[in-house]
Amino acid sequence: MVNNEDFESAIRNLLLATTNQDKIAEITELLHGLNWRIMGLRELTDALPSVEETGTTYVENALIKAEYYYARTGFITLADDSGLEVAALGGRPGVFSARYGGEGLNSSEQIAKLLEELKDVPEEGRAARFVCCIAIIGPGLKQTFEGYADGSIAFRPDGTGGFGYDPIFIDVDLGRTFAQLTRNEKAARSHRGKALREARRFLEQLS
Repeated sequence: MVNNEDFESAIRNLLLATTNQDKIAEITELLHGLNWRIMGLRELTDALPSVEETGTTYVENALIKAEYYYARTGFITLADDSGLEVAALGGRPGVFSARYGGEGLNSSEQIAKLLEELKDVPEEGRAARFVCCIAIIGPGLKQTFEGYADGSIAFRPDGTGGFGYDPIFIDVDLGRTFAQLTRNEKAARSHRGKALREARRFLEQLS
């Protein structure tokens, strides 16, 4: 466990502002090899209350989270905000992707709700994209990085990998859902992978 008050090696510690273990695993893998100690919120000895994401954009929400946890721990903090934008739904669920359908729904329930909304939309009208913003906040640091992935929404979930909306998001070039891709394939093509490659270059310069 990491003591919130121990900042001696803050430049070598990178706090990921999430308790989502799937997201932590994905980010940690994409940042593997950096001279940083990467940790999630659950590794802090003192549990912190979550922060309300009141922004209207991915950038605003990512910054809200990164600034909040940096201010309370002193650790350089990386936060991401991401979402699924469906053209036929006017860009919804967008920044509300994690809360789509109301609080308490799991990913399978959110997917079911989304597919129900699109049940009468033909294949050519199911265009969508994933968006990710990464924010890094630290002493004298305030950087954001964005990544996008184009695709379409499947008629039913397929694949066992990934998390969130991955089972219904079909990659525009590969013709498979993100949940059907290998980890390396997804890292190369996903919105989060693209944003994190930019963030990785930035962190390399700091180490």
